[in-house]
Amino acid sequence: TYATLTQTLSKPWIKKRDPRGRVAYWITYGVVLGGLAAGAARIYTGYKGVMIMNDTLCPVLTQDFSSTTTAQLFGSGPAGEGGTWFREVDASGFGNGEFEMTTASDSNSFVYNNQLYLVPTLTSDVIPQSSILDGAVYNLTDCTYNITHSSGYTTTGHGSAGINSTEGDGGDGTAPDTPLDVEAYLAACSAVSNATEGKILPPVMSARISTRRSASMKFGRVEVRAKLPTGDWLWPAIWMLPVDSAYGPWPLSGEIDIMEARGNGPSYPKQGINYVRTSLNWGPATFLDAVAKTYGWLFERRGRFDEEFHTYALEWNEQFIRTYVDSRLNDIYEVKLDQSFWDRGDFPTVVQNGTQSVVLENPWVNGTKAAPFDQPFYLIMNVAVGGTNGWFPDGPEKPWLDGSGTAPLDFLRAQDQWYPTWPQDISKRAMVIDSVKMWEKC
Repeated sequence: TYATLTQTLSKPWIKKRDPRGRVAYWITYGVVLGGLAAGAARIYTGYKGVMIMNDTLCPVLTQDFSSTTTAQLFGSGPAGEGGTWFREVDASGFGNGEFEMTTASDSNSFVYNNQLYLVPTLTSDVIPQSSILDGAVYNLTDCTYNITHSSGYTTTGHGSAGINSTEGDGGDGTAPDTPLDVEAYLAACSAVSNATEGKILPPVMSARISTRRSASMKFGRVEVRAKLPTGDWLWPAIWMLPVDSAYGPWPLSGEIDIMEARGNGPSYPKQGINYVRTSLNWGPATFLDAVAKTYGWLFERRGRFDEEFHTYALEWNEQFIRTYVDSRLNDIYEVKLDQSFWDRGDFPTVVQNGTQSVVLENPWVNGTKAAPFDQPFYLIMNVAVGGTNGWFPDGPEKPWLDGSGTAPLDFLRAQDQWYPTWPQDISKRAMVIDSVKMWEKC
């Protein structure tokens, strides 16, 4: 038998639709479409806001070290005649209180397996430890101070690859005919150890090389493909200084630190080898550096910069300065040059230099908005060790104090702590450079 249906079947599809449902439908899709439109607009404006270097660039230096020897690369004699890179030989600490002396030794800078090595080594490998500590006078017979301060050389201003530097590097920014600064010459070209006074010879030897006699650029691009060194208190840097210091001594004529880092491991609380940093040093007086207004860093969350090669790059023209690692997506620092550095600094009218009041004047008044970064700069690469300028901040993990008169000695006394972190494998202890490329705006 068949059941008789006594109830009317519900047919909701033939009922009149609730207009509120239609409104909700369009609201939902409207929100989705609006979000897509807003996202597209943000992407477009972001894309249009990216500063792109469209300048025509001409090569200044292209070097991959595959067809050169150490002798060819550094030339002959202390002046490096015929070479591309100039080795600075100096024991002064370069204004940062660094603990190394830089040498022209093939143990500290050399070409191997088509790559350039900058390697820190212990001074005790060359000089007895007892002499490092007391009773020795060590003369750097191939010291380059007289070369870097001669009338045939650039009159480069003060500077160093670091922060809070107030005394500068081997160049003093003075005119070529300035009388010899005997004190500076002796500090650069000799060292004395005296146990009574707590003075020692620099406990480390390392390398600092530059293109200051062979290649420079005003606006353009720099790319250095390198692997950074491993080891506590190592300070690798790739940076630039002005050729002629057009605006005066450091920091008036500027300094571009493309990359600098610390060799300490990632557990180091003050940014170890998983960080790289860019800084611009500039200021209206030799004792006033505004670097705190122009710096940035890149953090490698799941890696270290001493494990693989990376390309450290600078893009620089009249509109902006940018540094990055491997890709523009990994930018370290970027600044638009849309206002003068005098305005950017917001400097007071009068400042104190010790006990003296000094009226500040704009040193870049006749320059462009990019000044002091509107003049030719040359490239420097080095591995420093330690220092007392604040790059390695004081703390319980650090075996010396910046304000101590015996900081190098305190560092040496802790050798059993830091030297085991320096790999015996030279390829890991060194900053290894695979290639260097420089282009200038044509």
